[in-house]
Amino acid sequence: MIPATGIPFARLFVRSLRSVDLDWHVVVDPIRLSLSVPQAMAMLLVRRPSAIFTTGGYVALPVLLAASALRIPVVMWDGNVVPGRSVRVTARLAGCLAVTFEDTCRTLSRPRRLCYVTGTPIRDPRQISRAAARKALGIPAEDNLVLIFGGSQAVRRFNTAVAEALPRLVERTRVIHVTGDAGLDEAVAGREALPAAVRDRYRPERFLDDEMGPALAAADLVVGRAGSSTLAEVAAFGLPMVVVPYPHAAGHQRRNAEEMVRSGAARLVEDADFDAETLLAAAAIVDDPKEHAAMAAAALALARPGAADAVAELVLAAATGQPYPEPAHVEALSRGAAG
Repeated sequence: MIPATGIPFARLFVRSLRSVDLDWHVVVDPIRLSLSVPQAMAMLLVRRPSAIFTTGGYVALPVLLAASALRIPVVMWDGNVVPGRSVRVTARLAGCLAVTFEDTCRTLSRPRRLCYVTGTPIRDPRQISRAAARKALGIPAEDNLVLIFGGSQAVRRFNTAVAEALPRLVERTRVIHVTGDAGLDEAVAGREALPAAVRDRYRPERFLDDEMGPALAAADLVVGRAGSSTLAEVAAFGLPMVVVPYPHAAGHQRRNAEEMVRSGAARLVEDADFDAETLLAAAAIVDDPKEHAAMAAAALALARPGAADAVAELVLAAATGQPYPEPAHVEALSRGAAG
């Protein structure tokens, strides 16, 4: 994806540790890691960056070790309430931390290491008009729209629930459903089986890519997972949410969702309980104007639409050798209340 944008891009030998299987990678990965440190050192010596921005983790370790040796300042961002083990290790190599949740600061910060609550950098929702988004997507102003997407992991449970609820669901609301690669054909077949009068009320898509922003702007309710970016965008667009945390990955997503649930911006459904009936119950939120408005207001209260600006200011301070800004300024900037 990155080379297609024209952004200069180079790979290290190290690979992401996404598998815990005992295979030949167990032997090769330490070799890759050891080779990646001098490789990263050479890259940094050639490029001479003024600062490094990282999301931490195992794959960042060679660059951060090299940066430490070369005294290049590092700003690290993490979006989970509970950072993973590799993030906790790499955070020790960062001079400044930016996080989505205040609890993360308490886990990662140490004496003389600054930690700012910036929120999650996302696309700017203020640049997307709801009316224009609905017009582009063909959604009438008077109709409700539910956006359903399960992220990149365990999307089958979402697809099965939609398939079983679909005939009743489209009677209540329009639906945009992100199916992933494996689920699109079945979803299209389900759409064709609907009566002709309601068929256009269901729009299955493999992925939305550039249309995700307009889909969020046009939606009245989101049903999805609890990744940091998903929660941040849903809040920034002021949308009620039914959140179904991914049950694995050490339970990170459940912890991420708790703030939205406590505030009243979201309902939580456990992955094992998510089926056609719970989906239909969730969609009923759009039929209750009072509940919908209360949840939307709670979502907006959590929003940090200027998170990307706030993180960028920290990186620029590191790069120019200027003092890092005051936490109150970063807070205001992340909330969209400062220029």
